[in-house]
Amino acid sequence: MKKNFFWRITLIAAATLLSVIFYLPSTDLRESLPDWLQKYGIVLGLDLQGGVHLVYEVDGDKAVDITVERIASSLTNIFKEKKIEAKVEKQNSDIIISTDNTGVSDTVSKEFPNLELSSRSNGKLVYRLTDREIERIKNFAVDQALETIRNRVDQFGVAEPTIHRQSGNEIVIQLPGVKDTKRAIDLVGKTAILEFKLLDDESPVAAQLPGVISPAEEKEVLKKFAGQIPEDDEILFGKVRSKETGVETVRVYLIKKQSLMTGEFLTEARVNIDRRYNEPYVSITFNSTGAKLFEQITANNVKKRLAIILDDNVYSAPVIQEKIAGGSAQITGSFSMQEAKDLAIVLRSGSLPAPLKMLQNVTVGPSLGRDSINAGINAGLIGALLVIVFMIVYYKMSGLIADFALVLNIVFLIGVLSAFNATLTLPGIAGIILAVGMAVDSNVLMFERIREELRVGKTPRAAIDSGYDKAFWTIFDSHVTTLITAVVLFQFGTGPIKGFAVTLGWGVLINLFTALIGTKTVFDLITSKWEVKRLSI
Repeated sequence: MKKNFFWRITLIAAATLLSVIFYLPSTDLRESLPDWLQKYGIVLGLDLQGGVHLVYEVDGDKAVDITVERIASSLTNIFKEKKIEAKVEKQNSDIIISTDNTGVSDTVSKEFPNLELSSRSNGKLVYRLTDREIERIKNFAVDQALETIRNRVDQFGVAEPTIHRQSGNEIVIQLPGVKDTKRAIDLVGKTAILEFKLLDDESPVAAQLPGVISPAEEKEVLKKFAGQIPEDDEILFGKVRSKETGVETVRVYLIKKQSLMTGEFLTEARVNIDRRYNEPYVSITFNSTGAKLFEQITANNVKKRLAIILDDNVYSAPVIQEKIAGGSAQITGSFSMQEAKDLAIVLRSGSLPAPLKMLQNVTVGPSLGRDSINAGINAGLIGALLVIVFMIVYYKMSGLIADFALVLNIVFLIGVLSAFNATLTLPGIAGIILAVGMAVDSNVLMFERIREELRVGKTPRAAIDSGYDKAFWTIFDSHVTTLITAVVLFQFGTGPIKGFAVTLGWGVLINLFTALIGTKTVFDLITSKWEVKRLSI
């Protein structure tokens, strides 16, 4: 019996000590702790420490439109390679092929089986994507956007972000502790479609374009040259910010619409410093396929200007002096170091498959979070104090033992949450309070069983053993069913619901330990050391 006591007491003492140690990084002592210990601690959720709550909608129709455009471009190249006389045009979501060649249909069916022939008349074939393929593209766009955003946020350095899909094509993003809302929105929402296109400097329109304008004049330029721009060209702008004055100006470019290369071949993007001008730039590296393609592009267009475009914004348009081998390039501009780092992040994490539309932008201030913490702590303390007083008044000395288990319960729960770096939210605090209530409920069940055994004339020692034995399965069953509920909430819930599920689930497991082992150890210790003739219960 003594050996049994020793192991139970040692287990309780060790669990208490570990709980305190793991909780220390959550206090002001964090900086003075060893490095290995600083990674532990409780992380406060958005509602407790403030931050940014964003809801985006993925433009699935645009994803379909981009896919159709790529297919049309690919068909044009395929027909050129096979020397098939055919003109490919894109109208809305349709691909129109004008040809007299009867073998075109077989080529299209073989290369793109997800295209179906919508109509045929006067040498024109109209193709469109099947409904099943359109649905697949839209779903894939949301999944890919979710993964891309998650990669960007991870590199942004936010602790315990919440990113999940809701309502089909909506994405919810919660960034606790983020104070620079604009930077977070720019980083998350940037489409990051990187393209390399040639400038059409030979067109007469290019000579008429103004060199530098103000941002307010962009629409006027587009309106003025709307009817003069060649069919295969477009006007794009490049923003330039003066480092001396901070004034932003815009350069006007006439760009060929055909994209020679995109960011899909990108493998690395990092920030470097130009030693000549002491300015940051982004160095990009391509994979083997991209390196060969970039070498071919530069070899075929020596002395021409190649525009590097991200999300329709021209970052630079250098003249190709010679063939560039090695699979690397530079994106220069009037960057600050922070802008260059953010650009590298979005390039490394990949482009979004479709633009995002912001549906909701809520910034939770730290003061509001602090109020929530104080309210939660006050509610918990008041509730715990009332329970402690009630247990002592109603169950006397046994109630004091139950209160000891209650304190152990809270200490262990906070320790476990700290050890697993759990995110504590306001619903999570509610889960802790509910777990405390269940701990009290377990003790009430056992104490009432013990009272029944005392009424039939059993000794205190026998009444305690019998009461625990008879209450065991009732307590176990109720906790297991609650644990199943917590697991389901964690599996299918999102955000704050998961926070509630985590604290409730761990609270249930710890309740079983403190109620069935913690209080039983104290009763056994008392009855073994002293001859108890009457139990204070």
